[in-house]
Amino acid sequence: MKKQYTLAELAQYLGASLIGEPECMIHGLDTLTRAKPGQLSFLANARYARLLEDCAASAVILHADQSEHFAGNKLVVDDPHLSYARISELFDPRPRLEPGCHPSATVAPNCRLGEGVRIGAQAVISEGVILGDGVEVGPGCFIGAGTVIGANSYLAANVSIYHGVVIGPSCIIHSNAVIGSDGFGFAPAEGRWQKVHQLGGVRIGAEVEIGANSAIDRGALEDTVIGDGVKIDNLVHIAHNVRIGKNTAIAANSAIAGSASLGENCTVAGCVGIAGHVTITDKVHLSGMSMVTNSIPEPGAYSSGIPLSPSTEWRKNAVRFKQLNSLMARVKQLEQDKEQDTQKDENEDQE
Repeated sequence: MKKQYTLAELAQYLGASLIGEPECMIHGLDTLTRAKPGQLSFLANARYARLLEDCAASAVILHADQSEHFAGNKLVVDDPHLSYARISELFDPRPRLEPGCHPSATVAPNCRLGEGVRIGAQAVISEGVILGDGVEVGPGCFIGAGTVIGANSYLAANVSIYHGVVIGPSCIIHSNAVIGSDGFGFAPAEGRWQKVHQLGGVRIGAEVEIGANSAIDRGALEDTVIGDGVKIDNLVHIAHNVRIGKNTAIAANSAIAGSASLGENCTVAGCVGIAGHVTITDKVHLSGMSMVTNSIPEPGAYSSGIPLSPSTEWRKNAVRFKQLNSLMARVKQLEQDKEQDTQKDENEDQE
């Protein structure tokens, strides 16, 4: 892929207004404080406009409101952060495998491989797997029998995908992610646990990204379903039969218990826990460390958890938390006593 572009080419790619020298060459991106001549930077937050004065970048992506603060070449756009995100693809340094199958990889004879498929060293592609055009399977990956992966999807090294999984086109799955592992299903049986075999699969839509060391369990009977455009950070666990609506984003260390349902365009911050069988509607935003134990029927922002405080203060509050039940009983009794006294006074006034 080409790694340097003129500002005119970048402006056309972004649909930006170019102020400055069209033939200025750009070969990389960097921050406002680190960028050097030949590099492109961006200003997404007006609070950092003061950094433009000393910025050495050959050009800056910015909003028209900030254009006057930079004397050099400018790409003027409505959303600088989005434009930066789009342009970062042009300078992505990720090495690509050569088309074809590495000699050390194992590919079952009845697989169907599309045009331009890349399969890395020591990868294992099981029976009946279908890989769409342009799919890249990194070194050491395992893809189980009957799995289907859509065109132009990318699996980094050491991804494990179990049998019967369906993954849409243009997905990105990072190293050590596991998709289609058994859900946590066990039935108590006279002092021991009887395994409930997980008979469903996993269906993942288009343009989904799944972070490193995340796990998505297969369904018990029905499939676990991840909608189009969902973004999942590292170290996220999604249990069996969970359903996640399109364009929802889930940050690291969050866990979603079995049969929970998240709507579309939700955001789940880090370390959130979502209990099983709850339903969360569209456009819900959960702040970090929230614990969701009931369904959320209305869009909006929700929070829980206890903010950090000095240990001595936290210990006192923890003791008071244990006293809440008895305190509420006392308040209830006081309210009843007050109501009785009020009624007594009213009766005396009437007499």
